[in-house]
Amino acid sequence: MDLKPYANYLRAASAMIAGVGVGLLATVLSLNAGYGFNSLRAGPWTAWPHIGGADIDPYARAVISRSGEAPLGRDQGLAFIARADSNGAPLSAECEYRIIDPLPAARFWTIALASPDGRLLANPTERYGYSSVDVLRNEGGAFEIDVAREARPGNWLSPGGAKDFVVMLRLYDTPLDIESAPDPNSFPKIVKLGCA
Repeated sequence: MDLKPYANYLRAASAMIAGVGVGLLATVLSLNAGYGFNSLRAGPWTAWPHIGGADIDPYARAVISRSGEAPLGRDQGLAFIARADSNGAPLSAECEYRIIDPLPAARFWTIALASPDGRLLANPTERYGYSSVDVLRNEGGAFEIDVAREARPGNWLSPGGAKDFVVMLRLYDTPLDIESAPDPNSFPKIVKLGCA
């Protein structure tokens, strides 16, 4: 049987299959890369202030639809995520860290540990984070939070049995200007104390 007349059809079918494969791969990569465009960065902290508003981009809308989360509206506050310490090294549960004050102005804030996909980490203490009302403060009003597997006195969060984690900072009712780059020195530092 002569397949020569069908060669063009086979080439077209191969090109379509390759195009669908490349498109699906690009979609998966973009959905796993964050919330799309218009990120706001301050040191290791990143926020996407437009994901809670009407001007959300299609990539961020797809990520939120897939995860089922309900982002903060811009008039409610901002949610920042840190995937690295203040020196740029990725966060690892094999290491110990200290999260050190200051914080941008906000009526209320929370700091919590989560898995890279945003779920709270199971840990033996069932303490998932601290807020501006329950964190222990030093004499001058500043605070420090230790992140380590072993218990520490004072403010301490455990990553539990996770390998990797992120630190989530939520600022409620904050006057932070989202149109200009915020000062990284007004955000908490994440200092690596050592690794196992």
